[in-house]
Amino acid sequence: MGLKAEFTNNFDFFIASELPKLNYSENNYENCVTITPHKILFDYGIKDYEIEVISNPVYHKLFFKTQNTNIPFDLLGASFWLLSRYEEYLPHKTDNFNRFHYKTSIAYQYDFIQIPLVNLWLLQLKKKLKSAFPKLQFKDRNYNFISTIDIDNAYKYKYKGFVRTIAGYFSDLLKKNFNNISSRTKIILTKKEDPFDCYTFLINSNKEFNINAVYFFLLGDYGINDKNHSANNLHFQALIKHLADYSSIGIHPSYGSTNKLQQLKVEVSRLANITHKQILKSRQHFSILKFPHSYQALIQAGINEDFSMGYTNINGFRASYCYPFKWYSMEDELTTALIIHPFAICENTADHLALKEKKNFMETAVQIISEVKKYHGQLISIFHNDAFSERMKKNYLDFLQEAKSDVP
Repeated sequence: MGLKAEFTNNFDFFIASELPKLNYSENNYENCVTITPHKILFDYGIKDYEIEVISNPVYHKLFFKTQNTNIPFDLLGASFWLLSRYEEYLPHKTDNFNRFHYKTSIAYQYDFIQIPLVNLWLLQLKKKLKSAFPKLQFKDRNYNFISTIDIDNAYKYKYKGFVRTIAGYFSDLLKKNFNNISSRTKIILTKKEDPFDCYTFLINSNKEFNINAVYFFLLGDYGINDKNHSANNLHFQALIKHLADYSSIGIHPSYGSTNKLQQLKVEVSRLANITHKQILKSRQHFSILKFPHSYQALIQAGINEDFSMGYTNINGFRASYCYPFKWYSMEDELTTALIIHPFAICENTADHLALKEKKNFMETAVQIISEVKKYHGQLISIFHNDAFSERMKKNYLDFLQEAKSDVP
């Protein structure tokens, strides 16, 4: 809200102050806005609190309900529960990649996963404060958009090296995929464009719309879920340096680095050595987040901005929030310096939903874009370089135009 706050546990000082006041206690005072607390912000460690989600005409959905008639729930405690990803510390269902399953989340179960609920709550709190203290001056936030590109596999056929190229030919022969053999040969002989080589298109498109872009590079060791080019490949290194001239770059920690701090540090070091720059941004491959281990590892690897907070199999708001925020460590009970940038939409998910519901791509994307604009938030999208067919290129241009258009 752009407000400076002073905190006190001194009741006499609080009562005597003539400043606008927010009372977060069991006590009742006049001339202030009161939020009655749940015990979550006074406890330590992880506890399995009973969560009863209630529909409400003002706050849409709420939990940690209280008898307070002004603000009928612990807005601060409930916000903390969502932002800290408290439910991901508790026993939960996982998907095929051992990730927290979005269907386990209360946001999905109570149908607010596509609403940044904490932002909605804060807007209502702002209205309460403004009503109680008409002279209070708020600072409006500015909506902004960041396009992020994940590069899991820089080229489909080019620069793969002798062994992987021969293996590819044998695989196509065994499957009798003669079209692939023909395409592979033409691309290797530079008679045809590699389908994953969309980088000139991306540079020109982002430049045309004046887009802030971040490219995340996978530099892990080769494995079943990590199939990018070797970090020693000079063509791959040249691509990384080329894109770094136009945009920000970050590490895309491999699937193989999950729960392996030393491997993560190696991958960060590889990217730093290629670019001769300190690497500060990261997004987990497959958006794999394990609380608190993933963020603890990133901090130890020197990362201070993470872009993994979202789901790759449903679009929406994993932390129910569309602003950047600092990660709170439950184990240490402190706010860290690691800044979380939630993403809300991934092109693969939007495209799958569009095909399933027989809609066009932008019909599925515009709802998320509108929600972020409503709260003057930060919209972050994910596109993958291997997805840019001619149809997806058009979708990307349409997306950029809508994402960059003025807030209503």
